[in-house]
Amino acid sequence: MQTLRVAVDVGGTFTDICIMDEATGLIRVEKTASTQDPIDGIMGGVAKAGIDLADVALFSHGTTVATNALITRRLPRTAVVSTKGFRDVIEIRRANKEDLWDTYKDVVRPYVPRRDRLTVPERVDAAGRVIEPLDIEAAREVARILKRRGVAAVAVCFMNAYLNGENERAMRDILLEAMPEIPVSISSQVLPEIFEHERFSTTVANAVVSPVVVDYTSRLGERLANEGYTRDLLLLHTGGGVMTPASVKDFAARLAGSGIAAGAIASRTIASLCGYPNSIGLDMGGTSTDVSLAYEGQSRITKDWYVEFGYPIRFASIEVLTIGAGGGSLAWTDPAGSLRNGPQSAGAYPGPACYGNGNAQPTNTDANVTLGRLGTSLAGGKVTLDPALARQSVEDGVARPFGLGLHEAADAILKVANANMSDAVRLISISRGYDPRDFALVAFGGAGALHGVDVARELAIPVVIVPPNPGVTSALGCLLVDMQHDFSQSCMVDAAEADPADIEAQFAAIEKEALDRLAHEGVAPENIVLQRSIDMMYRGQWRSLAVNAPRPIGAIADLVASFHAEHQREYNFRRDSAPVSFFRLNLKAVGIVPKAEFAVHEPTGVTPEPVARRPVWFDGEAHDTPVFQRGSLPCGFTFRGPAIVEQIDATTVMPPGAKAEVDKYLNIIISVKE
Repeated sequence: MQTLRVAVDVGGTFTDICIMDEATGLIRVEKTASTQDPIDGIMGGVAKAGIDLADVALFSHGTTVATNALITRRLPRTAVVSTKGFRDVIEIRRANKEDLWDTYKDVVRPYVPRRDRLTVPERVDAAGRVIEPLDIEAAREVARILKRRGVAAVAVCFMNAYLNGENERAMRDILLEAMPEIPVSISSQVLPEIFEHERFSTTVANAVVSPVVVDYTSRLGERLANEGYTRDLLLLHTGGGVMTPASVKDFAARLAGSGIAAGAIASRTIASLCGYPNSIGLDMGGTSTDVSLAYEGQSRITKDWYVEFGYPIRFASIEVLTIGAGGGSLAWTDPAGSLRNGPQSAGAYPGPACYGNGNAQPTNTDANVTLGRLGTSLAGGKVTLDPALARQSVEDGVARPFGLGLHEAADAILKVANANMSDAVRLISISRGYDPRDFALVAFGGAGALHGVDVARELAIPVVIVPPNPGVTSALGCLLVDMQHDFSQSCMVDAAEADPADIEAQFAAIEKEALDRLAHEGVAPENIVLQRSIDMMYRGQWRSLAVNAPRPIGAIADLVASFHAEHQREYNFRRDSAPVSFFRLNLKAVGIVPKAEFAVHEPTGVTPEPVARRPVWFDGEAHDTPVFQRGSLPCGFTFRGPAIVEQIDATTVMPPGAKAEVDKYLNIIISVKE
């Protein structure tokens, strides 16, 4: 019987594999070194875990292929076809800069150079009327030129096509007639929304990664099938759902940022299981920390994101804030003489000073080793840590320059790192109108549980949750998602003039497309859930807020009242007398994927003994601290800090005053109040 569910998350250093048995709910994990071709690492990890793919009912994958392709710009030659006179929209951009005050720093060049951006005569007006049909002969000449140049993909971006894509569809047909084997992305399908730069940019990003992603998913699918896997490969996308390879060709850019979404999904699910619908995810790895937020069991969604500044990708994405704070982040002194931490990192190689690979600059890992919070090995003994090298780096890099004692300097390094992470949490919570005191902090990743309690205390967060396998929690997130697609359509009308019947008809058209796509992916009608929302704003504004919409659309006044309430929560003010405008209709189409239940454990009454004791420094004082092995902690076990919990993929630090209990899912629930 096919009883196994397998999830794979490919990182820069390790490929994490999470295997769940549907029959028992038990989870086991495997880590293997990532390879130049990620598929080799995946298949090697599957073999190392002893998985027979014929027994696998679901194989889900969070991939960094699209993200890496955009970052490294190892992209196939791609062309853009636009309306005559508008070939430079993606280069003109918004004329803003990432660093407003740096006069000399230019925004990176577009993904498609100007010589490969061609134009054709056509025009659609602002009302969606075709006032100049596509010039067929000019279109065929463009297709002939692009075929001769050997382009691997094409993006078609016409003005006002978000209202009427007739000319774009005609251009696509001509291109496919000349080059039937290449992917063609049209903006009226990829992102039918106003704001031409955002629409053009998203369509171009979709086109440039399409050949890369299609090749990758096709090869991975074939390798899995050859080894006995009989189901669809499921690919995690940024919106928090999965899609099959059947949708990748048309929406490849949705896979950009796939990996970080998995961690946000896992942290939200784990917190909900523990009884906390409001949660903040703290995913701290070797180089960076990803912070996410879930409110009332739902992740925050954004459309304002990018891989490189200046080129937005406007697909709906789980909002994740990434900062340069990880185990390998370097401690350094700025020109003003202040201690800083990150974003520079020692990376996987040479790594922290305690790795013994030649780096002498102190990192967060070296500070944790110096304070006794980390032992002398990582990854089950695969990585040996040298405490003498760690202490030497802290002494030379921080203690001596600042006139501090050794442990005082190590503590200072961690306090700066914790302050950086706390600031990131404030940005995603307090600045969005959420009070951290109403949330639980889920600390995961290789280093999250080392710092989780300190960050929680900084923000007055009452509870920290440490999952059973913190280092592979992102891979676990790939097992906890459904099929999901996000659709949108411009709807620019004042609320006072809006017709509920007309809006209902527009939603019906979007829903038909959504149902067709999920049916194409093999989702049964009874497993489909459609969720509506409308982006609204005060008249004259251009930033909008999403308001949940009923099915069918009822009184417009109810929608307006919901908008005022949401505006009050988000920005702490409302203007009930101001006119409100509709901006965009949104639809989330979900195909429910059956999920296995997590194993539930009963209290045993066993009190495990620590495997060791060692001095650990907290707030300038050494404490004789017990060290527990995570696998020996049974359900119902309670203990107080100071304590250290070690396991193959993470170390949990319990400072003095904290109290912890192991719940029925084997999560460690830490009450952080002194």
